[in-house]
Amino acid sequence: MAGFYNGTNIVTQRLGFACKFIPMLAEHDVKQLNATSTTVAWLNRQKQNIAEQKLWDIAHHNCDAYGRVFEIMATWPQHLKMLRLGSEMLPMYTESTWRYFWQLPHVKTAVSDKLKKLGDLAREHDIRLSFHPGQFCCVASDRPDVVERSIEEFEYHADVARMMGYGSSWHDHGYKINIHISGRLGPAGMLASIQRLSTEARNLISIENDEMSWGLDDTLKLAQHTALVLDVHHHFVKTGAYISPTDDRVKIVEDSWRGVRPTLHYSLPISGTPHVTARGTRNTTKLRAHSDMCWHPGVNDYVLKFWDRFDIMVEAKNKNLAQHQLYEQALNTGHIKRPQPHENNTTGG
Repeated sequence: MAGFYNGTNIVTQRLGFACKFIPMLAEHDVKQLNATSTTVAWLNRQKQNIAEQKLWDIAHHNCDAYGRVFEIMATWPQHLKMLRLGSEMLPMYTESTWRYFWQLPHVKTAVSDKLKKLGDLAREHDIRLSFHPGQFCCVASDRPDVVERSIEEFEYHADVARMMGYGSSWHDHGYKINIHISGRLGPAGMLASIQRLSTEARNLISIENDEMSWGLDDTLKLAQHTALVLDVHHHFVKTGAYISPTDDRVKIVEDSWRGVRPTLHYSLPISGTPHVTARGTRNTTKLRAHSDMCWHPGVNDYVLKFWDRFDIMVEAKNKNLAQHQLYEQALNTGHIKRPQPHENNTTGG
């Protein structure tokens, strides 16, 4: 069984899924296994005490929902214990009207306690976690006001990670908060913003290549400053080719993690999407959309060739179903050995 040493323990190679859990057994309640949120408009229509109660209830529900998912994942093979958390964990955390709520002493204490228990549960079951703030987290913008809001948003994710017990060291337990180089200032603007982050945020940040603007060669300029995430689908959309696992740039990405096992992002375009338009140009708009499942065995086999060096985050609309599909191909093609009956299995998920 392949693994790596991260300074604390041996960690098995992983396949992950992102944000939402799709029930795999009839008795699973989808609402109890997924985070929820609210809107500023709804909160602003309520009396203050009702709005505050809503935020309080959401925070507790979201922590409990992820706890239930962690317990399900605890029954899975170690290769599948990897999950991206949703950014809606604490809604309106940076919104100007309602941000005060999360700083109220009794709220902060209660939420910190819930998140610490959630982090303890993830560590108990050896589940690798991450965040991926949205595209509006644009810390390389040429507009100072956008940079300020973006840094606040990134620090929100770092606050959640911190309360869960992560961030005291470089990508401890493999945790990452991943963003793109979003903004006209590019790598230089990103570096300037990174230097303004809290210690925990700098320990957890990772930078991913984009499919439209700042690609892999741009992210490599930050390899000495932060961990890099290779997205093979983004690279394919931008360049028209899948990068070889033996490409020298892949080694630079790997080394940027400083001994922690790196993460690779994997997705496919929707089945049947044409690669070229009627005019003969590449149809990048349609190629960017993610498919429901890992439907292409040949590309699946390609990405599994990275698995001995990278954990793989499956970015597909069918979430854990697509993750399990890729895992089954890995078993059937000999990338890993099928677990024995006495080992963890997927019957609990």
